[in-house]
Amino acid sequence: MPAAGFGTLIPDPVATRQAVTAALEVGFRHFDCAERYRNEEAIGDAFQAAFQAGTVRREDVFVTTKLWNTNHRPERVKPAFDASRRRLKVDTVDCYIIHTPFAFRPGDDQDPRDADGKVVYDSGVTLGETWQALERLVDEGHAKSIGLSDITLEKLREIVAGARIKPSAVQVESHPYLPEWELLDFCREHGIVLLAFAPLGHGMDPNLLEDPVITAIAQRVGKTPAQVALAWAAQRGTAFLTTSTKPERIRGNFDISTLPEDAMQQIRDGITTNIRFNSVVTTGVPGFIPRVR
Repeated sequence: MPAAGFGTLIPDPVATRQAVTAALEVGFRHFDCAERYRNEEAIGDAFQAAFQAGTVRREDVFVTTKLWNTNHRPERVKPAFDASRRRLKVDTVDCYIIHTPFAFRPGDDQDPRDADGKVVYDSGVTLGETWQALERLVDEGHAKSIGLSDITLEKLREIVAGARIKPSAVQVESHPYLPEWELLDFCREHGIVLLAFAPLGHGMDPNLLEDPVITAIAQRVGKTPAQVALAWAAQRGTAFLTTSTKPERIRGNFDISTLPEDAMQQIRDGITTNIRFNSVVTTGVPGFIPRVR
């Protein structure tokens, strides 16, 4: 899994295809997709155009996609996986990830709600049973590896303890305001890649990219605050995902350089803000938390 990953949560299919094409052109070779994003077909079109043009080889692109919450029941896993493969126009998926540990009521409605507007969960399946269904995908040779997303360390320990095939990757929110050091240590111990989403803080308040520690380092090394935060992510041993539809920003997010060791230490010791921006780990419903000053 290349450390620099391109996230594809882009609502418009045309913008998705253009952004993926731009990301391929600047050098991204790791793409994070999901059935929940409803744009896998546009991503597949961009991949095929690049493969057919001969500018990129399929074997050089690491494709991740995710099983949505409504498909946790074992009999729904393979059909959901096959549908993602068809949309992405790939025979194999490099890493197939359970999008969240929460099972929703199975069906075509991705966001099932009751009369009061509350999510309808599915108590008829355990995460362990879903994991076993993913293991069978590896056995069949269609998924090269499997992983988890939006999971707590406690829940990850349970899966690792009972898994026949261990997770290869764990995708969680992580940035200098939420470094997840304990989770990272556990992942290292078990040979799991920690894949950080929102590595730039998602532009939320407080704004990570305006943090004085980050901005001072950026000024010193001649990079942008975003490039400093992404370099920090890669240097500490995680992979990261960035998303943009702007070619110049896509290029900038790929153009990172090694930080001096004292800068890495400054970020670890000098930043005391600790904040989670996304509530998905508690509900299974993705969404960044608006904050009021």
